[in-house]
This record gives sequence, structure tokens and C-alpha cells, in this order.
Amino acid sequence: MADSPIVLVDGSSYLYRAFHALPPLTTSKGQPTGAIKGVLNMLKRLIKDYPDSPMAVVFDAPGKTFRDELFEQYKAQRPPMPDDLRSQVKPLHECVRALGLPLLCIEGVEADDVIGTLARIATEAGRDAVISTGDKDMAQLVNGHITLVNTMKDETLNREGVQEKFGLPPELIIDFLALMGDKVDNIPGVPGVGEKTALGLLQGIGGGLDTLYADLDKVATLGFRGAKTLPKKLEEHREQAFLSYQLATIKTDCDLPVGLDDLVIAQPDREALKTLYQELEFRAWLSELLDGKDQGVDDVAGGTPTPADDEPASSPGRQAREDCVIVEQAEFDAWLERLKAADRFCFDLETTSLNYMEADIVGVGLALQSGEAAYIPLAHDYLDAPAQLDRNAVLEALKPLWGDATKTKIGQNLKYDISVLARAGIEVAGPLEDTMLESYVLDSTATRHDMDSLALKYLGEKTVSFEEIAGKGAKQLTFNQIALEQAAPYACEDVDITLRLHETLRPRLDAEGRLGEVLDSIELPLIHVLSRMERGGVALDPERLHTQSQQLAKRIQELEGRAYELAGREFNLGSPKQLGQILFEEQKIPVIKKTPKGAPSTAEAVLEELALDYPLPKVIMEHRGLAKLKSTYTDKLPRLVNKATGRLHTSYHQAVTATGRLSSSDPNLQNIPIRTEEGRRIRQAFVARPGYRIVAADYSQIELRIMAHLSEDKGLLEAFAEGRDIHSATAAEVFGVALDKVSGDQRRSAKAINFGLIYGMSAWGLSRQLHIERNQAQTYIDRYFDRYPGVARYMERIRAQAAEDGFVETVFGRRLYLPEIHAQNHARRQGAERTAINAPMQGTAADIIKRAMIDVDGWLAGEDFDALMVMQVHDELVFEVAEAQVDDFIEQAKVRMQAAAELSVPLTVEAQSGANWDEAH
Repeated sequence: MADSPIVLVDGSSYLYRAFHALPPLTTSKGQPTGAIKGVLNMLKRLIKDYPDSPMAVVFDAPGKTFRDELFEQYKAQRPPMPDDLRSQVKPLHECVRALGLPLLCIEGVEADDVIGTLARIATEAGRDAVISTGDKDMAQLVNGHITLVNTMKDETLNREGVQEKFGLPPELIIDFLALMGDKVDNIPGVPGVGEKTALGLLQGIGGGLDTLYADLDKVATLGFRGAKTLPKKLEEHREQAFLSYQLATIKTDCDLPVGLDDLVIAQPDREALKTLYQELEFRAWLSELLDGKDQGVDDVAGGTPTPADDEPASSPGRQAREDCVIVEQAEFDAWLERLKAADRFCFDLETTSLNYMEADIVGVGLALQSGEAAYIPLAHDYLDAPAQLDRNAVLEALKPLWGDATKTKIGQNLKYDISVLARAGIEVAGPLEDTMLESYVLDSTATRHDMDSLALKYLGEKTVSFEEIAGKGAKQLTFNQIALEQAAPYACEDVDITLRLHETLRPRLDAEGRLGEVLDSIELPLIHVLSRMERGGVALDPERLHTQSQQLAKRIQELEGRAYELAGREFNLGSPKQLGQILFEEQKIPVIKKTPKGAPSTAEAVLEELALDYPLPKVIMEHRGLAKLKSTYTDKLPRLVNKATGRLHTSYHQAVTATGRLSSSDPNLQNIPIRTEEGRRIRQAFVARPGYRIVAADYSQIELRIMAHLSEDKGLLEAFAEGRDIHSATAAEVFGVALDKVSGDQRRSAKAINFGLIYGMSAWGLSRQLHIERNQAQTYIDRYFDRYPGVARYMERIRAQAAEDGFVETVFGRRLYLPEIHAQNHARRQGAERTAINAPMQGTAADIIKRAMIDVDGWLAGEDFDALMVMQVHDELVFEVAEAQVDDFIEQAKVRMQAAAELSVPLTVEAQSGANWDEAH
């Protein structure tokens, strides 16, 4: 077929997928736009990929179709469209039409059937058809002239692709769907037949439903689990299976009011697009439109509207690049001279592992200017690999350049490269520029800061992913096994894209408030601190954890027995469905909350509330907590100890949390519970080497002190200045008693009020936490604001500022953008307001401890103390210190940590030592 294919877009499928898969976006007026932007990006991609093709975008029309007549419960369980999605449908339709694309929304006919019919008409007219969708049901339409394209996954499926993906040819997809059913559309299927069973049946029988039901006796001989009981089940539900077949079948013979001649793309309505882009605040697209540029593919991954989005991508499309693969000494010497003459260079290590403690260097990527990159392969050892330069000699030659304090080193996630080089005996010195951290500081609310996502967002380029050259899963190659023909362009792209990202991001960062200062004074210096801390690791006592694991297992078993006793029968404690049935159907406990699909929720917050009044939820909560402790910590931690060092080496992440706090993984140190005895016992396994002690130094009530500073409330300032216990002081004010008469219960209540209010807690939330009536909680809150009016004024001021600016800042200038501060949805807008109140405190606390880490690390490097910084957890730094130096160390470390910020109130650090982490508290 010589003509370009007809492109049929499943607009309804993409609308839902964009809404659920991409980060939510809102305009400054609170209009959600994320799904609109996601769908338009997909359409722009299709227009680019099929420039000469007729096209139609098909949406479901409201109202019933023939399937509702076949089966009254069809789609009955589907929840109503969320308000934030519903409000995007009309403007999306307007955008599609303004782009000149035919939009079909035919009453009484589902979008799938419109697409199926048009695809058939196209093929009968001698045209190929491309169906753009993310819906697996469409696979039934694939044949020699109809293919599927999923732009969200960059996936194309022809007949062979369908067979590979589903394990079945297109002509058996309907039978597959009929057997297993579809919960989303409420197609019943055959009860007890899931995806694996349906696949086993059709593959084993070698045909569809007709073949299957013609020889049910054969089913029992198929050999997979449960096959022997299936014939009876299939016979019982024969009628339901064939009804499901009808419901799952896409009609290709609908009587449509349009034909192929109606699918012509018209010229875009520029004035309509201008108005729409202004209203929807699609600034980059508006700029392109006003400049007369073509409408290109924008940020498919979504993101938060920030000043970074105000300008169009600087390099739409793929930029030409000159690559150099260095395998000759003369070539290397020439690059070495260029590097020596440069005041900056970009580099990236290609290694065998993502784990910095296990990675071996395979090659080095280098770039001095955009559009030109070099790759030095050093350890590719696949069969027939070409001769390469000596790894030790190359690294030794590059060592002075990495260690040159006058040269700026540019990279993406430089902490990893620095750690790998350090293990090879190479120090990286001098100024650093890290594109991951540039992106993070520019907009911490963006969900991804990896190079591939940043290239797409800021450069308009889709990079080659590692999976594309290495494969996936168990058969994935390590970099040393990848042929140079693929490895070299990949490595060169890495450094070239990184350099171009730096040249794009850094100017934007410097133009926004004090963000450049945050990057230069906090995030970049912290790279070396974290690298040293990670590589140093912390000692662990595996035997103690093993003993605790056994004790936890015993207690978990006891709790299971108690749960069975309370339930009156055995059940799977980890099954929300079974638990919900027992709690809400058998025991008639009131339903507090439902899941999005309408089932009674058994989420942790729900069980926590039910546990106040009912014994079974209380047992379940304890069981869940202990099971998580056992699987996450007491069982797992010993397995994470590095065999070479005998220590635990966590990984700290700078570019994850929105507020600036560090996070950690393998293990996640931030989530080890401290309020329970079992959690504290886990901390007892974090120990010091013989001859050393663990020192834990913790900022005292740092967020409340920051609140006093930000709010300038006279009462709080005085309380902290005089060194009063802030919770007792608050209790005295709220409960109207003398400071020395405050009871333990009153102090605990005041503590809940103090911390609750800075997190935006409502009277309802406080009443739940204190187990009091809501009106009593409101009275406490009112009294608090009466006694501390500066806090109330601060909260009002920060809400107004956030609404005006769209962001809030820490004391040091770090920003947190609030895209939902104008959301039409009340709950989401309130959530953004709570974040606006709390983020400056959390973010400032994060900045302070990072500044302290930088200062203390530099101090330890130049002092005679025999001490290591081994962990950072929330507002706490943990050290391993030689026993004889502990007292002096604590005294001087406290002084340095307390000097990390100048606030209106003194910073206080509490520090103690012990044989283990728990003892040091």
C-alpha cells in the first residue's frame, strides 16, 4: 500500500492514562491541565511521526451503547470520572480541534467501535491503519494492515508483536478477554480464570472459545495447576463466557456519519490556539506559536509549571554530535592536552554496577563543548572486543585532571562517579556542577531528575536508554559486555547531553532568586560529604538482629493466632479483601472510608482509628508493624552488610524529597521507628568498632524554633530565649496553669498541638490524635493562637504569599513550588496551603543540617579527631568516635552544629554517646 496509513487515535484511552500516569499540573487559577498536556504531547508526536497521514481523534460519547443492552451491569462498577479530569475534557476537545485534527465523538457508539469500523473501511479501501492506543483490547484488530502504536511506552505492535507481548495471536485476544473478564468494564469472564489460566487454556487447546467448549475433557489433561477442576467451572459459566466474548468484541461494522474523506488534517487555528494556550498557561507552546515555529513535542513526562517552563526547549529534535572513540595512544594524548588547557570538562564513568561499592570502571566519557564527545573504552571484554588502552595507565593520566582544584567538573549524579573513583584511589577536587542537582534545586517538585527525563524536558530530545543497548531483566548485559558500536554512542551521548543540560539549567537557576546560592553553598559541597559517609559505612551487629528476628517471628505467630481467634476463623492477614469481609461483613464494624473502587478501606489510617474501639484491627495493626520490621530490617539488614568492609553502606539521595531533606535506601534509615521498643532495639544493632563509641547529635525541636524565627511571635521567642521547655510552656498557656503545675498528659497534648499546627493539622485531626471531642480540640487550637498570635499571622501571610507567588522559600532561599495552590478541588487546595505553611520549616531544617554536615566534615578533615560521620537521619547526625576523644568531640561538634544558622532563637543540639545507636540517645 503506497499511501500513508490512516492514523486513528483512541483519545479516551490516552485521556485516562495521561491523567493517572503523569504528574498533575494546574494553572495559577487552579484549572487542572496535566491530562490535556499529556494527550496533546502524544498527538504532536503522532503528527511528527506520520506527517502525511489522515488522522482522527476518537472519544467516547456520553450515554449508553449496545453493550449496555446486552449486559445491564456493563461498566457499572467503573467509578465516576474524577472532577479534576472532567474539567479537562472540554478544553482538550477545543485544543484538538484548534490543532486542525478531526475529532469524533459519536453518540451511541463507543470509541473502540468507531476506531474498529474506520480501520476496516481503511483496509478495504487499500490503506494501512495505525491505531494509537494504550488499550490492550485493541490488539484484537491487528492484522497485516493494522498496527497498534502506544506513544506513552514508545511501543509498536504488529501481528508478531501481539504474539510476543500476549503469547497469543490477534485472533485469540477476544477469547482471552472473554475468559479472564475485565474488572474495569465489568465484563464478567469465567470466575476463577485469571490471565495466566486463560493464556494456558488457549495455548493448550490451540484455539478459541468454540474449540475450547467443543472438547472440555481435553482441558483436564493440559497439565497446568488447577486444570483438572476447570472443565466443570467452564461448563457452569458457558453462557457467561460467550456473553463476555460479545462484550469484548470490538465492532467493525458500525453505521458511522463520517468516512475516510472526513479525516483530513486542517491548518491549525492559530488565534484559537493562542487563546487556549494563554488560558491553560502552556507558556512554551505559546512562545513557539507567537514565534511562528512548528508545534513540537514538549515535556511528555509532565512536570510542575515553574519559571523553567517559561521558555521553549532550546534544542528541539536531536542535535548533531561528533563522537570520538579513543583506542589509540595518540588520540588519548591529544585529548589529554585539550583537557589540560580547559578550565572545565564534563565526564561520566561507564561501570559494571549501579552499586558504587561494587562498580568497576569500564570506560570514561568526556566532553569539552556541546556537539563533540569522546569515549575511552578500558575494559570491554566481550568476545572479539577490540584492543583498548590500559585502564590503569589511562586513569593514572587522568588523575591529576580530576584532582586539579582549578578545573570545574561537570556531571550528572556526580556523587556516584566520585565514589567509584575514590575506591580506585582517585580524588575529585575543585568546583563541581551537577545537572541532577541543578534540576532539583530549580524545581524540587518535579518527579524525575535523571538525565533521560531532563533531556526530554529541557532539550526536547529522547536519549538512548540503557535497556535499549543492554536488554532487560536477568539477561541484561553489564557495560563491559556491550559492543563498542553501541556502547560508544551511548557513552558519548551521556556526556554531551549532560554538558548541554548544564548550559541550559545553570543560567535559569541563577536567574531565580537565591537558587544559585542554594546549589553552590549547600547541595554541591554536600556531594563529597555524602560520598565519604556512604563509603565509610556503619558497623552492624548481625547476631543481635538475628535474635530479634526470631523473637519477632514468635510474636507475629502469636498475633496470627489471636487474630484467628477474634475473627472466628483462619484468614490471610495480608489480604485486604479477606480482612474487609471479616471486619465489615461478618463483624459488622462501621465502614469509615472506601477505596476509589468503592470497597471498604483497610488502609493503615483506617485500621488505626478502628483499633481505638475494636480488638481485631488493633491486633492487625501490631501484626503489620512487626511483620514490616522483620522483613525490612531484622531479616534484611544483615544481608546488606558489605563482605569486603564488614560494614553497612547506605545510599543517600539529594534529589528526591520536595522539601530538601535527604532520603536513603538500602537500607532506608529514615524509616526505622523510634517510638516503639522493637524499633529502638533495631537501633541497638548499629554499633561502633572496638575502641570506639557511637555519638548521636540531634537538633532539639528545630522546626518549632524555625517557626518562632519565621513568625516572630513574641511568646515563642521568649520561651526559647529563656530556655524553657516549649511543650510545657505551650501547655501552661493553652490549659491556663502555672508552668510548674503542667502535668505529663498536658505536656503530651501541648506537644501534639505544637507539632500538629506546623503541619497544618485541623481540629478534626487533633481530636483524633488526642482522642478528644472535635469542639474541645478546636478550643485548644483557638487558645494556642490567642497566646501565640504571631503564629496565626505567619500562617495567613504565608498562605497569601504562596497564592501570589506560586511557591514558598526557606530561610536560605530554597524554593518549593505549589502547583495546586489555586486548585478548584477544595481538598487539594487545602493540602497545598498546609504544605505552604510547613515547607519553609522542613526545608530550613533540611538546609541547616546539610550546612552542619558540610562544616563538621571539613572540621574533621583538618583536626586530629579520630572520628567518622556515619549516618544522617532526620535532624540527627551519628558519628563513630574514638573512646578517649568522645567528651571533647561532643563539646566541639555541638558548637559547630549550633552555628549552622543564625536564627532569632538559639539552636540547641543534644548529644550523647553509647556502645550503640540506641544507647547514644
